[in-house]
Parts: sequence; C-alpha cells; structure tokens
Amino acid sequence: MAITPISEPSPPSTTGGAVPWHAGHAVWQLGFRPFYLLAAVFAAIAIPLWLASYAGLLTGALQVGLGWHMHEMVFGFALAVVVGFLYTAGRNWTGLPTPHGAQLMALAGLWLAGRVAMLCSPGLVAALVDWLFLPLAAWPLYLVLRRSGNTRNLFLVGLLALLALANGLFHAAVLGWLPLSLFVPVQAAIFIIVLIESVIGARVIPMFTRNGAPGSTPVASPKRALVAVACMAAAAIAWLASAPAWLTAPLALAASGVSLANLLAWQPQRTLRVPLLWILHLSYAWIAIGFALLAAASLGLLPASAALHALTVGSMAGLIIGMMTRTTLGHTGRALKGGRAEAAMYWLIQLGALARLLAAVGPAALAMPLLLAAGACWSLAFGLYACVYAPYLWRARVDGREG
Repeated sequence: MAITPISEPSPPSTTGGAVPWHAGHAVWQLGFRPFYLLAAVFAAIAIPLWLASYAGLLTGALQVGLGWHMHEMVFGFALAVVVGFLYTAGRNWTGLPTPHGAQLMALAGLWLAGRVAMLCSPGLVAALVDWLFLPLAAWPLYLVLRRSGNTRNLFLVGLLALLALANGLFHAAVLGWLPLSLFVPVQAAIFIIVLIESVIGARVIPMFTRNGAPGSTPVASPKRALVAVACMAAAAIAWLASAPAWLTAPLALAASGVSLANLLAWQPQRTLRVPLLWILHLSYAWIAIGFALLAAASLGLLPASAALHALTVGSMAGLIIGMMTRTTLGHTGRALKGGRAEAAMYWLIQLGALARLLAAVGPAALAMPLLLAAGACWSLAFGLYACVYAPYLWRARVDGREG
C-alpha cells in the first residue's frame, strides 16, 4: 500500500522580481526549514549545558540556571518548532504564502538573537528581544488565516497570544516587576503547548494511521477530542490556581481518561511496524500518562516534576521529533518512510522520557545518573536529526516543487 504524502500541492509563488541570493535560498522557502534545523541544534546543545551547570561544572559568563533551562526548553526550543510547523501547515490550509525569504530570515534571526541574549546577557534587553519573537511570528499567520477566511484555525493564533502573555509574565517575574513564581508562566506555557498537540494530534494521527497502516480503521471523534481539550484546560487551570486536590485530581484523571480513549480509538496496535506512526501514538499516550501523574502530584503522591516531564519530554518532545521527521520528508518531496535513523531518534526520546521520570520518582542516589542518561538520550536524538536532516532542510525539494 502506498503511503500518502501529508503535503498538499504547494501554491504557486507570489513573489516577483529578483531577491538576494541568501533570501532566495531553499532554506528560506518555508517555515519548517530554518526553525526545525535551529531548534534541533539548540536542543542538542542546551541540555548538556544545563546538566553541566546543574552538576556545578559550568562557570563563567553563561547564565545557565534553572530559570534559563525552564524558559529555553519551552519558549525557545518548543516554540521554534511550533512556529515552523504552523507556517508550513498554514500554507497548506489556506493556499497563501506564509513568511518566506527575507521575512522568514529576519524572524529566524530574531529567534536566534533571543537565545544568545538569554544565555549571555539576561536582563531587560534580553527580555525584550526574546519576547518580541512570538508576537512578530504570530501576526503573519493571523493575516494569512484571516485573509483566506480560515476561521477554523484562528484559535491557534489565540493560543500563541497566550504563550506570548506567559513569556511576558516570566520576564516580568525575573526582572522583579511581579511577585510571581517562575514556575507558573512556564507551566502555563507547557499546558498550552499540550493543548496544541492534542488538537493537532486528534486531527492528523487518525488520518496518518488510516493512510499508512494497512488494515487499520481508526475512528476520529471530534466531540471526544473537544472533551479531552476541555478537561485538559480545566485541569491545567486548577493546577495553576493551586486548587484543592479534590478538584484538581478528578479533572486531571478525566483529561487522562478521555485522552486514552482517543488513542485507543485510533488503533495504535496497527502501527507497530511503521515508525513514523508509532512515535505519534506513543507520544500522545504520554499526554494521558502526564495528566494521570498530575492527579497523583496534586494528591501529594508524586513530585510535580514527574508529571511535567512526562508532558514535556514524553509527549512534547516525542510529538515534535515525530512531526519534524514526517513533515520534513513530506515537504521536501521524499517518501514518508522511516528508517533506522528515525527509529533511533524515536527510541532515544522515549528512553530519555522514561529515565527522566525515574529520576523524579526513584531513589535519590540514582537521580543524577538518570538525569545524565535522559540528557544524553535527548541530545543524541536531536543531534541525529540535525545531522541526518540538515541536507534535506538546506536543499531544494527533490521533486522540483516550491517549498
């Protein structure tokens, strides 16, 4: 059975006239290209930096503390992938061009400037440079969706606005402008990204499974997907508001249960021989696991880090690496078929998630070795993606089409 590509025919170019050679390069033709590559390289470097700092081995001018680690994994790494994905999907949804050429180059440069500033010179200037990226990146997406009448996806721009608000609150807390724990805006951002994952996952995972897993008949239920999002949002709000456990725990368990029901209806057992599919199913399963652990954390049975790292390393990083590989293959004109490199990336992320979870709940004596193992798995996975996929991202599509 042939595997149906996920990319729709690319719209014709709407640009005219000569452009500078650098802005006209293939890497600036569509959002996934620079942002996936930058995010992967950054992810491979950032975790070793954090672990070196955590172990007391990093000294000097670099500002690599817990706040940096939390912020950069969410507002740096994850948001780069989200923006790259939405620019690429947005063009397919609307048939209109999303940022490319010089505009895309400027946005990628602003994102990179934010990473450098947050690492080397945190303060008001760094806060401003970092915060500006998301509003400036979200605005072109909003214009494209509004111009096309694609109101179905405008909520995603609203979620990006909430992420910008959370990032602003983080910087305000760092600068001493608000008496707010840094954990609150970071955790809020994590939950918002999980909501994006849940919505997009409910749309595409059943479709990908039907197209790519012979004999599968996945059932997508928009109503159940909406209930799952509502339960997740309610549980997240209760958690962030420090609501009593008798309220937070049932909401989190409901979010976990409905997410699991979604997953089972998509027939994950049919995908075991298809790496590009099982990584999406397994990573979505971590959403259900994460909210179940959140319920336990609200009851004082587990540390909160267990739930949050299940949602970030397990679901977020798993779905990110799964969608990064899939969309790169599809949008560079290659067959949607995962090989040994892809399987290695996927297993490394899953092993890293398991090691990070065990570090949070296991014996204290094993915490540091498990953290090092989790960090190594993470860096190897994204480093492998950068090495294998950089030529795909850097060069023009193999089928000669635009994108």
